[in-house]
Amino acid sequence: MFTFNANHSSRRQWLGGCASLLAIGAGWPQLVQAQTRELKVLSGFAPNIAFSRDIIRVYLDNVQKASAGQMTSRLNGPEVVPFADQFQPVAAGAFDLLFTHPAYHSGTTAIGLSMDAIAPNPAKRRSSGVFDFVDKHYNKLGLKVIAITPTGTKGFQFVTKQPIKGPQGLQGMKIRATVSYHPMIKALGGTPVVMGAGEVYSALEKGVIDAAAWGLTGVADFKWNEVAKYLARPVFGQASLFALMNLRAWNALTPAQQKLLTDEAIKLESSVVKRFDELAAEELTELKRRGMQETQFASVDADRLEALWAQGVWEVARAKNGAAADELRAIAQKADLTK
Repeated sequence: MFTFNANHSSRRQWLGGCASLLAIGAGWPQLVQAQTRELKVLSGFAPNIAFSRDIIRVYLDNVQKASAGQMTSRLNGPEVVPFADQFQPVAAGAFDLLFTHPAYHSGTTAIGLSMDAIAPNPAKRRSSGVFDFVDKHYNKLGLKVIAITPTGTKGFQFVTKQPIKGPQGLQGMKIRATVSYHPMIKALGGTPVVMGAGEVYSALEKGVIDAAAWGLTGVADFKWNEVAKYLARPVFGQASLFALMNLRAWNALTPAQQKLLTDEAIKLESSVVKRFDELAAEELTELKRRGMQETQFASVDADRLEALWAQGVWEVARAKNGAAADELRAIAQKADLTK
């Protein structure tokens, strides 16, 4: 039998020391946990396309590097949650961060979508109050806007099976498009069809649709050149992708962690426009090498593409968000960022 022969004072000191060691040991996992943070990220885009490779993956890697490995990430794509159903799980806290195009949740709010009608000048968007207005709007929905990244100086194009012919060049065509394109497509004689990017190849191949509205990168990744031979010109508008964080998760971060995420977001925004202009030029060259050709809108349509685009985006935003859309537009107009 083990016996302890020290006096009562020594025994109390020994027991106190043991208690202190146990307390430190129990607290150690919490100390380590407080120093590290894994972000659960949900993306609306497959990992092999440019939006994923050159925006969200770059951002997450830079955050991990800037934090010396204390902020890591686990990236999930639309195979986990379909792109159109991702907003609510992130707002509810099932994921920490959402990378998406705001057209994908325009049924909830179209304020984010309005950024596609606002010039792709990240610094001016922030200094003018545009970014802050959008952020406060999303805060009411349980989300924090981390980054708004324009995908190049210009954003969009139509990929068609047949060449454009005459005025109202989309006449009679069924065109894959998110809601932001709908007013423009209708004005040009077409019929918009909502579907995910992963469905477009088969739909073009089978004749379910005649064209697809899309950005200036990604056509080669999806291999749409195999089922559609024309790129309609001119290109138009601008596209902005969002990184949104669950607001409770954001508020649980330390000020230093919040600053790190914000600083890396600002760096990302400033670099993405140039990068995607380069990628768009590279992709156009590659698509032409694969046999695609440019087809031109008639001048009567070409001259109004930009106005049709901006007007349509604001129309969608105002129909969904009313006065909030008008207020955002007024802020952007004052800064000469939109019409």
